[in-house]
Amino acid sequence: MSKATKRKYVVREVMEEYVVPSEQQQVVRVLGSPGNNLHEVETALAQRFLVSMPPKYRKNIWIKRGDYLIVDPIEEGDKVKGEIVFILYKEHIKHLKHTGAWPEAFADGDCASNRDSVAVSVSHNKTKSQMNHENAEDNGNDEEEEEEEENDDDSDLFVNTNRKNFEYTISDSESSDEMPDENAKCGSEEEPEQ
Repeated sequence: MSKATKRKYVVREVMEEYVVPSEQQQVVRVLGSPGNNLHEVETALAQRFLVSMPPKYRKNIWIKRGDYLIVDPIEEGDKVKGEIVFILYKEHIKHLKHTGAWPEAFADGDCASNRDSVAVSVSHNKTKSQMNHENAEDNGNDEEEEEEEENDDDSDLFVNTNRKNFEYTISDSESSDEMPDENAKCGSEEEPEQ
């Protein structure tokens, strides 16, 4: 089986299957990753330990801080006390809550930290625009002005935090002074003598 085919089946398994943890398995929250496919997790009882990622998920599925997992305990481990069985997404969490298998300790903070940051930020910006709309009605502004303000607002766009933000300013007076002369040569055609 090729890598692409394997990746397709692994991703399909993670996204489409709904798993309920057995009596031995437990739902945990990821606290961080020290490396080497190990992840520090916390149980509903606030116990912290390391879990390992099985080879089928490596380089196919990524886990970040705040995600939820279903893990199998490992009896012989000192530091590593479990292995990841399943990675839980928003739909899986809803299913576990519906079946009653979701731990009460995780009931309050599951949505904000589980791969929904884009959806949460969009809904947050939607409420801001609704507030702007209500304020505009109170002030008696025209609908055209409201549409212009909403179109100018770029706060709902995705911001890549891995890149530095640069601000560019264009001034007309400097651009004409800095333009090179068309007749000027960019470099010398002859090599310098040594």
